[in-house]
Amino acid sequence: MLLLQITDTAAAVAAAVADTILAATPAQADTAAILVDETAAVPEAAAVSSMSLWDLCIQGGWTMIPLAILLLLTIYIFTERFIVISRASRSDSSFMKRIKGYIHEGELESAINLCKQAATPQARLIAKGISRIGRPMNDVLVAIENTGNLEVANLSKGLPWLATTAAAAPMLGFLGTVIGMVQAFYAIAQAGSSATIDSFAGGIYSALVTTVAGLIVGVIALFAYNFLVTRVNKVMNRLEAATMEFMDLLNEPAA
Repeated sequence: MLLLQITDTAAAVAAAVADTILAATPAQADTAAILVDETAAVPEAAAVSSMSLWDLCIQGGWTMIPLAILLLLTIYIFTERFIVISRASRSDSSFMKRIKGYIHEGELESAINLCKQAATPQARLIAKGISRIGRPMNDVLVAIENTGNLEVANLSKGLPWLATTAAAAPMLGFLGTVIGMVQAFYAIAQAGSSATIDSFAGGIYSALVTTVAGLIVGVIALFAYNFLVTRVNKVMNRLEAATMEFMDLLNEPAA
């Protein structure tokens, strides 16, 4: 839209100058003709200065490669862990009621089969506790807690990579910034007194692009990490609640 406005304005100016040329002296006509040529070149210059996102990334230099790898790794880990944790968060409100009924009736094998069918961290936790029924209560509790720790560790796989990416991506961006600034000042030193903006513009591009890219990747990884940690904590709270409910069930007096 801005480019169209510039083009319309340039055309109007060119038309006005052309009318002036017709009524001007030869010297004035030459000056006006030069003005027309420069005005008509404005849209072309504006078009040349535009840059696509890919071209902008290319200006970032080699540091954009590890940043791109970290971004892809972040997306993969987040998607995979989100699916796994969502499955682990599934809960059946009638699960513990059925377990309680089986235990009261002495059908421990049926209770274990129900846990296998559910195939959730909570079910595996209860199955481990059922398999320890008959031993001291402390042994049952320790077995359940150990199983719970293993389940939480399994859900947390890959999260350290997200935390590392959240910290490393901005540092890589800053590294690209320093490299770009070094290149820019080196170009200025080589050019000496004849240095122009073009002499160090490439280094400035690299410095700014890598900084922005590093911060973007770092922010995405940080949000992904915190989101998944919150989901894992919710699953952990459910496991603790299931442990307490199961232990209370074992401590209930016989009817």
